[in-house]
Amino acid sequence: MASTRLPILGAGESGVGAARLALLHDFVPCVSDAGKGVDSKRHELEILEIECEFNGHSSETILKDAHALGWLIKSPGIPEDNPLIEALRSKNIEVISEIEFASRFARKQNEQVVAITGANGKTTTTALVAALLQDAGKDVACVGNIGKSWARDLAERENPAAHQVVEVSSFQLDGITSFRPNIAILLNITPDHLDRYGDDIGRYADAKWRITAFQTPDDFLILNAEDDLSIERWKSSEKQHGTRARVVAVSTRKTLNSLRKNLQKQGLHPWGVAGVDQSKQPQRFTIHIPHQKPFTMTIQELALQGKHNLYNSMAASVAARVLDLRSEGIRESLKQFDAIEHRMEFVKEVNQIKFINDSKATNVNSTWFALESMRGPVIWIAGGVDKGNDYSSLMHLVTNKVDHLICLGKNNEKLLATFGDRVQSIHEVEDASVAVQLAYDLGMPGHSVLLSPACASFDLFGSYEERGHAFKKAVKGL
Repeated sequence: MASTRLPILGAGESGVGAARLALLHDFVPCVSDAGKGVDSKRHELEILEIECEFNGHSSETILKDAHALGWLIKSPGIPEDNPLIEALRSKNIEVISEIEFASRFARKQNEQVVAITGANGKTTTTALVAALLQDAGKDVACVGNIGKSWARDLAERENPAAHQVVEVSSFQLDGITSFRPNIAILLNITPDHLDRYGDDIGRYADAKWRITAFQTPDDFLILNAEDDLSIERWKSSEKQHGTRARVVAVSTRKTLNSLRKNLQKQGLHPWGVAGVDQSKQPQRFTIHIPHQKPFTMTIQELALQGKHNLYNSMAASVAARVLDLRSEGIRESLKQFDAIEHRMEFVKEVNQIKFINDSKATNVNSTWFALESMRGPVIWIAGGVDKGNDYSSLMHLVTNKVDHLICLGKNNEKLLATFGDRVQSIHEVEDASVAVQLAYDLGMPGHSVLLSPACASFDLFGSYEERGHAFKKAVKGL
């Protein structure tokens, strides 16, 4: 095994993390990146003396090594229609994700894996599940799409964490062949990354549904009962749909009884349910799963407020109860949880103008939730790499809440055409500090400046984190 070469495509966090884990398991990782790579990652590979190449792939060598092994690892940023990927698949070579690779080394004894996916809210929910476990004194790893790769975390530990909370994207799920979380949370399936899936929402939904593809009757799937695409796949008897896991259906609109009745009418019988009683004051949500006392909590006590965060909090609470955490501890953690960076993060108030960093809103639905939660007039900073966005759902919110729109990107034609007649003024900039200064100049006391791009960051920035940090630095420099 010591001489087995393992090709890894992509030298980002997932690729380098996979290379580190590969070294520990007697592979010879060979990292190839079509771009120039990030300096810090290149330096890390050099220190580890891992073979690497940049600015293009040595296709013949990669095909030869992958054919000998039967598989290779692909970073999530590389599209499926990449010519090299198509060539690999044509030769029946298995192309797996770093998530799949890491999962093969994640369990030594009775480690629990909780995986979270969805178009929106997955980073918040991942952080919240990890916080609930940490507050309960558990040994926790919080990894995946949230920042630190799962493979890197496993490589850096002597033993896997007892509880591994993993944020997974649709791109990562495209490359799984055995990944099986003990608890899977599917938050929602709404249009995102349709440029990658050929404008086919069904393909995107199928990718998300793969989070439960290899689960067994011993596992759990926490599901959004208000998400039509999720419900369709749960109901389906087709081979790639349905689930063998025990389903806990969560609704932010229905009581427990009405939720059960509604699902039963559709021929669905959840193992557990979580619902909301909105008729009582204060409003409460309740979780009912077998062999446990019902868990209930007042919604107004949640640290994360807003309609978009209620489901996140409920789903995280279900996972905590399935893991048998104490009710009192869960409530206390939910009351004290701090918002995560780049997600509706309050930065500063300057002369009664508030600045809010929501740089992680890389799709329209995330921005919808951000705008919907705003109180008072808004100066909206948006733009970046359009992912096949349909902005029609934002029309009403922009018309009623946004005074000025600042487009922070290189190609703003769709934003200009969609919202040009909906706001008092619209501006184009290509620098975060210019955007912040302009927003401040346009603002009046009571305005909120919201960076919620609805687009990816890669035209001007290396990541949404870099975009958010640039925004915060500019705000703090006012």
